[in-house]
Amino acid sequence: MTRRKRDRDAVARDIISLERQQHGPVELVPAIIADAAGRLARPYRAIDTLMLMERRGSITAGMRQAGEDFRRRFATAQLDPLRALDIARLTLGGKPERRGDEHVPGLRAEAARAAVWRAIRAVGGIASPAGSCLWHVVGWERSLKEWAQEQGWAGRRVSQEAAAGILIAALGALETHFRQKKLR
Repeated sequence: MTRRKRDRDAVARDIISLERQQHGPVELVPAIIADAAGRLARPYRAIDTLMLMERRGSITAGMRQAGEDFRRRFATAQLDPLRALDIARLTLGGKPERRGDEHVPGLRAEAARAAVWRAIRAVGGIASPAGSCLWHVVGWERSLKEWAQEQGWAGRRVSQEAAAGILIAALGALETHFRQKKLR
């Protein structure tokens, strides 16, 4: 590691709060981008499981991209366990429009849910190790270690090494699923 990189990493550690540091590694974005006001900025980004695995050589760029695509669809489908209030459904004055007592997702969310479900089925279903791992690690963005210790598969704990293998296999199957879908 060069001295310049070590100095930059030390400055980054000083700037980033201790609370943020305990949630995993953070790095400067390599390129300068425009912020919301149009000013130039070099923001920090969190290094997630998929990026870390690609850097280590555990997965390919295509597998990481398949995981990112799945994560994007998962978020669009609104399947994450924690949600903020949907301000688009707020009403000012008057009565809110209701279709029964349950919240009915929009067409975009429904299409994303169908895509997520097809992807989960392509890797073996939600009850399979690959499906469970994709749902919790990629979709809910939990750590691989958390999934292995708490969730595991079929109520059984899984070693962290085995969990990594399960995720790698799931991403490989997911990449194939998305590639075949593009060819149709």
